[in-house]
Parts: sequence; C-alpha cells; structure tokens
Amino acid sequence: MATTHSGGADSNASEGFLDRLVGRFEGPNTVGNSRRFWAGFAVAVLALAAYPLAVGSYQASRFSLFLVYAFLGLSLSVVWGYAGILSFGQVVFFGFAGYTFGVVSVNFATPAGITAAFVVAVAGGALLAAVLGYFMFYGGVRNVYVTIITLVSTLVLHTFMAQTAGDAWTIGEAALGGFNGMPTIPNLALGVGGAAFTFDSMTFYYFVLALLIATYLGLRALVNSDYGRVMVAVREDEDRTRMFGYDVKRVKLAVFTLGGALAGLSGVLYASWGNYMSPGVFELTFASLPVIWVSVGGRKTLLGAVIATVGIEFFRNSLGGELAFVLVGTLLLVFILGLPGGIVPWVQEVYSKRRGETATSEPTEASTEVVDS
Repeated sequence: MATTHSGGADSNASEGFLDRLVGRFEGPNTVGNSRRFWAGFAVAVLALAAYPLAVGSYQASRFSLFLVYAFLGLSLSVVWGYAGILSFGQVVFFGFAGYTFGVVSVNFATPAGITAAFVVAVAGGALLAAVLGYFMFYGGVRNVYVTIITLVSTLVLHTFMAQTAGDAWTIGEAALGGFNGMPTIPNLALGVGGAAFTFDSMTFYYFVLALLIATYLGLRALVNSDYGRVMVAVREDEDRTRMFGYDVKRVKLAVFTLGGALAGLSGVLYASWGNYMSPGVFELTFASLPVIWVSVGGRKTLLGAVIATVGIEFFRNSLGGELAFVLVGTLLLVFILGLPGGIVPWVQEVYSKRRGETATSEPTEASTEVVDS
C-alpha cells in the first residue's frame, strides 16, 4: 500500500511540474492554451522533423530558408503586434547582421571564428536597433513617424551598400561587392577546436528548426509574463501606461532591441544558408514582406507570424517570378480589407464557436487586449 501511495504521489508531482511548465507558455496573449493545441503542436514538430527524411537534402535546404525567414516574421510580430511599433526596417537589422557575419567569418574562417561571427553579428543587429530606437523613442518620435524613419533607414542602407564595389570597400579578405554582393560566406559552424561542428544542408535544417521552436516558446513565455502585459498595455494606451508609473520609452526600446536581435539572427542564418549577401535584402520589396507575413497571419499572434511566413514564402518560392509578388500583394489587400485580424485568430475564433466555447474559457490574443474600464 505504501508503494502504491508513493507512486501516486510521484505521478501527481510529475503532472504538477508539467502543468507549471506548460503554464509558463500559456496566457491571454497567445493563441493555443489547451491540451488540444499542444497535441497539435507536437504533431507539427514531428512532421517537420520527418520532412527531410521524406523529401531529401535539397528540399530540406530549400524549406530551411522559409524557417529562417520565420525569425524575421517573429521579430516584427513582437515589435508591432505586442508593442504597437510598426517598423518597416526589420530588414535593416537582418541585412546588417548578415553582412557583419560575412565580414567576420570570411576573415576568420575557422570554426571558432565563425562561432564568434555568429555572436557578434546577432549582437550587432541588436545594438543597431538599440541605437536607432534610442534616438527615436527618447527623441519623442511616435506612431507613423517611427514607420517613416525605419523605412528611410532601409532605403539609405540599400543606397549605401549598392555603391560599395571596388577595393576601397574591402575589409580584410572580405569584399562588400556593391550590387554584386558578398560571396563565399562560410557555412555556419559552432564550437572550438575538436568540439566544433560545421553544418551541412541537412543538419542546418534541424538546427534552424530547433532554434525556431525554442525562440517561439521563449517568446510565448515573454508575452504571457508580467512584462508582456506591460508591452500590450503600451500598445493599447501609452499615456495611461505611463500614468501607472511604467517607463514607456524604456519598454519600447527594449522590445525594439529584442526585435533587432531576432531580425539579426534571421540575417545571420540567411547569410550562412546561401553563403551570400547582397543589397537586395534592403530593397523595398523585401522590406515589405515581413509586414505582409505578419498581417496575413495575425499581427497579435506569434503562431500566425510563423505559419504565414513559412506558408507565403513556400508559395512565393514555388511560383517564382513577378507574378508571385503580385499575388502576395493581392493577398495582403484581401486580408486587410476582409480579415484585418489575420487568419490564425479567425480560425481560432471559428473553432471555439463550433465547440461552443467562449472567449473566457480559451481567450484569444485579439480579444484580450488591455481595455479601458
């Protein structure tokens, strides 16, 4: 009897630990706070893990690019969807980190050097976002003017990087290349000496997938924390949030810096995926894509940003050509006019209604904004 009682206590303790662990990823600011969601999440992860085994290394490498873009989508989702800062310049941090990774890794093309390049480049993206954000938010720039400044930053970098051809723009062994771009960027490697590991197309896919899952779960924990509630409060009403004693400028700067780090991570992975960077990443067409991904998926959902980014890029890559851009632009207009909240909140709402659930039993991100009372 004593043994049976002990087993039951262990079982209850395990369930309690699991509930507390899952509880950190659930809350009013995320879609999917039920066992059904986590079961579906596990199935999706297993399917993504099995995908390379079914389609081979070439298709896995192709699909890993879409997963890399998902970090860029998440960066805008956090900045725009949760803090209310519409940034048209996430590609600035994406491209800056990619070029930084290229310059450092080409000059120090050893596993230790590439590992250092990875860290330096992501930190560089975050630092650039912190500097730009500091001058914007502490300079009193708000609302649409933030969007304009970030858009102008993108165009300025595109113009600058496009004229970096020639020996004058060679840093060590790394030539920036102007319009031709920077080739021969090494594959991603992590570690030092004998403990280093260099990724090929298949292992790169699994590395990006694991990193994306960890990032998604980490962001879920963040937006459902007390700090995440402050982020949402800033989005809904800056003046009232300030009246309650919160430093709104500091919150916006911190979130903008986090977004820069995520975009920088995406840029580093992009550079190591294609072994190439060019000023094309600063073009207006590419700069608009994160806005489209997040708008279609639902800017107030992390899950929507990931699904829409991967889905749209898979579709755009499969179709190819200018027609793909026309269709993606049309898709944006359709969703803005007909489904402004995005597809994931809409699906969640329809699913809840069919099951007879109320917003109280499983709240949606769109329905749990901080409101005046």
